[in-house]
Amino acid sequence: MIPAMDLHLLRSSTGFSAIRFFPRYPSPSHLRSRLFIKQKFRSNLPFPNEKAKYHRELEAAVEAVERACRLCVDVQRSLFSVEGRIMEKKDQTPVTVADFGVQALISLELSKSFPSIPLVAEEDSGFLRSNNLVDPVISAVSDQMSFNMKSLSHDDVLEAIDRGGKNAFAMGTKPATYWILDPIDGTRGFVKGSQALYVVGLSLVVEGEIVLGVMGCPNWVVDATYKSITHAQSYRNSSPGLGIIMVAHVGCGTWKKRLKNMLHSSTKISSDWTRCFVDGFCLVSDARFCIPESQTWESLPLSVLYKARIDDDNVGDKEICLLSAFCGSLCKYLMVASGRASVFILRVRSEKLIKVWDHAVGMICVHEAGGKVTDWKGRELDLAADKVERRIIYPEGGILVTNGKIHNEILEMISSISSAV
Repeated sequence: MIPAMDLHLLRSSTGFSAIRFFPRYPSPSHLRSRLFIKQKFRSNLPFPNEKAKYHRELEAAVEAVERACRLCVDVQRSLFSVEGRIMEKKDQTPVTVADFGVQALISLELSKSFPSIPLVAEEDSGFLRSNNLVDPVISAVSDQMSFNMKSLSHDDVLEAIDRGGKNAFAMGTKPATYWILDPIDGTRGFVKGSQALYVVGLSLVVEGEIVLGVMGCPNWVVDATYKSITHAQSYRNSSPGLGIIMVAHVGCGTWKKRLKNMLHSSTKISSDWTRCFVDGFCLVSDARFCIPESQTWESLPLSVLYKARIDDDNVGDKEICLLSAFCGSLCKYLMVASGRASVFILRVRSEKLIKVWDHAVGMICVHEAGGKVTDWKGRELDLAADKVERRIIYPEGGILVTNGKIHNEILEMISSISSAV
């Protein structure tokens, strides 16, 4: 029997096979009997509920991401003074207690209201189990939960993390409904403290379509008067304008507002939503580009036509402005969706798999802001390409994220250059 809390979502579409046939994690009755509501909180959305088919899901996602951002800030403050808080996974990516804590927290928060919707997320609990780090995660999660448990156990946290881990469930070949979570996109930036941006990203896929997304960036500089990302980073230790949350809902646009309680100070900030739009540049030479930190401009096809000038708007003939942004993929989507960058271009490398959580929430935020996302052949990214677990996507050539106005022109450049090679 489907719980009453999930009827809103079930009535809004048909054929929710993924919801009906996959187990609920981690919301067994023994958990529910041990919790009570600590704080009733619902974020006001920037558009009327009647215009947003999935407004309940979006409200829950906003609350969960805001709490996750506060967890990140709290853990980051102690990151460099508490031994054992920085770890290495097998792929050499730095992982923190916050990474696992965010996944556990958001998993628990979502299962409270939507226990039957599966979660696809980056982490699993294996590393925590082998490194005896469950206790710090429990402490971090307990401080930010919207409900209190009389005793949040090791099993509760591990099950919550594994709810989104690999092999947690199988989707099958039919269009599926599920959450996608990147607990911290840009963990390298997270462990650098104020030197780089990081993002908590959450999206909902319904019957194969991304219908909503929420990104929280706790150290984003709100003041848009800076000339470059590097310039903005120099303000982080002194500016009170840090932290935003960006939301998108299919058909309702992309919006952003200031994150709450990031500073723990008396500074009064506005909680008003602002509509986001991509920038208006119509010429490739005027556009502001960003690329992955792991790739160079010279490795991309456009380098044949344009040289890159770092953080310099005064470009000459056959030059483009390349923004230096020390952050993960989702932050670059955020930059395009907010109009701070025109293009994010990524080349697919044969030795590296493209994970869905690095792109899903960014895709809907850019799309609803007026931009476009495709592979280098101009095809939309297929979230169902991984027919079993929905964890991997297979874009041909690479991924192109733009303001939409110069998208086709860049695709034509890539095609012509690739054909000539």
